[in-house]
Amino acid sequence: MDNTLHRLFRYKAWANDHLLTALARLGDNSPITALAIKALSHTYVVDRIFAAHVKREAHAYPSANLGEMPTLEYLSIDLRRSDQEYIDYVSTLDLGQLTERIDFAFTDGAPGRMSREEMLMHVVTHGAGHRGQISAVMLLNSAPPAKDGFTTYLHEAEASARGRVPA
Repeated sequence: MDNTLHRLFRYKAWANDHLLTALARLGDNSPITALAIKALSHTYVVDRIFAAHVKREAHAYPSANLGEMPTLEYLSIDLRRSDQEYIDYVSTLDLGQLTERIDFAFTDGAPGRMSREEMLMHVVTHGAGHRGQISAVMLLNSAPPAKDGFTTYLHEAEASARGRVPA
């Protein structure tokens, strides 16, 4: 599973990078960008909350949403750094650490208990859901969505293993 998790977090970083690049082309004044920043900042906060949970550390987020929205530039820096931290982190885990259940509190105070693997899968799927929302908004506003398919990622990132010439 560690290879799968590592691959999924590399994919998450790749998909986020493509989306952030597409949003940067739209510019700060686009209504799409403003909506995307709200969704991506929420994703970023949840990523950071669960990064703390998997390490059994405290976090400083009282909510899964920021009170003040960052610029796309600052959010991009933070999101890319967070993605790299997850890539590095999952490469260090063994099966015992992945299956270990951890007690934590959700931001609303409700108790939670999940394995590290479950928390990491939540981070991957949560981000994918919000990227999908942003892609839908882009399509509704006649803007081409970013590439974000897992199969596209595999064929780009592992081109030689898939019988393709790297782009």
